[in-house]
Amino acid sequence: MHVVRFFPIGNADTCLIELENGRRALFDFADMRNPDDQYDLRCDLEKELRDCLDGAKSIDVVAFTHLDTDHCARAKEVFHLEHAKKYQGGDRIKIETMWVPATAILEEGVKGQARTLRTEARHRFVEGKGIRVFGRPEKLDQFLIDRNIDPKTRRNLISDAGTLCPEFNLSHDGVEFFVHSPFAETCGDSVEYRNGSAIFMQATFVVGGRTTKMILSADVPHEVIDDIVRITRYHKNDHRLEWDINNVPHHCSYLSLADDKGKDKTVPVDRLKWLYEEQGQPGGLLVSTSRPIPTDDDDKQPPHRQAANYYKDVARDLGGEWLVTMEHPSKTKPKPLVIEIGATGSKPRKIAAAGAATVLGGAAPRAGRHR
Repeated sequence: MHVVRFFPIGNADTCLIELENGRRALFDFADMRNPDDQYDLRCDLEKELRDCLDGAKSIDVVAFTHLDTDHCARAKEVFHLEHAKKYQGGDRIKIETMWVPATAILEEGVKGQARTLRTEARHRFVEGKGIRVFGRPEKLDQFLIDRNIDPKTRRNLISDAGTLCPEFNLSHDGVEFFVHSPFAETCGDSVEYRNGSAIFMQATFVVGGRTTKMILSADVPHEVIDDIVRITRYHKNDHRLEWDINNVPHHCSYLSLADDKGKDKTVPVDRLKWLYEEQGQPGGLLVSTSRPIPTDDDDKQPPHRQAANYYKDVARDLGGEWLVTMEHPSKTKPKPLVIEIGATGSKPRKIAAAGAATVLGGAAPRAGRHR
């Protein structure tokens, strides 16, 4: 089987995909826990990741969907980076191939972790190895020309929307990654537009003839998702937006559904309503990588209870499950959410809660249902 792990790190994203053949893909790394705070319930992400690697020294693909802190915190302390010796040696984890949006190379005025990762992405892109950049090739031409590099020599490292990532394929790995965004209109080059130009993908897994699909949507706002749906449907690629697992965007922010939060429930714009209600498959799992859902509106930051109420309704109508990383299996003792993908579909792994083995979320295996 394949395994997908979401980690309890508050309003932040890290998703580790472990394939049946042993290869791995990590989407974002945000080690947010304060080790000096005994009451911080967020996990020690570095330790969790190293435990999963079980002695392995590298990860096949590490994707930084965008360079906000809640998607890359402590990355420069944990990973082996090619551009400077001070980020090498010891037990640092090597990145075989780095995935980044074009913005991560082009944006200016960045600081901290973002600046270090931008330097690493630029170094790999200039060297012509160990990286895949997502966006329109033309947006990157001037960057290369300014460094006396013929843009044609780097075309193989750039993936535009509507294509499959060449690092994985169904026949060898049992998974393929379809790129939805960034596309031409979202290839911004400013810090302010990181969310809109973030990587948005569909992963399609196959085990024993059974297909399971997952949407990875980073912090993309509803306007961009609306365009993704519009463009995908125009090209008659509806199947590329089907999902059994949906990592809902931006830590359950209502702004990833609509402009209007709503009093008790956010009503999504029409195309997003189609995405969640029509493209979600029976038994679908919706995952919010966030803090526990609040019961009031005191905090303007996500997660928003109105958005959560909408996603809960979608899960109920699909006969599936709504899962929040900092509530799994409980708010007082959150643990990594592990979803197993096998020949009967996807389901959360059993986990011991309060001394008892419990099945957290997910519908029963859906044998015989193939797509």
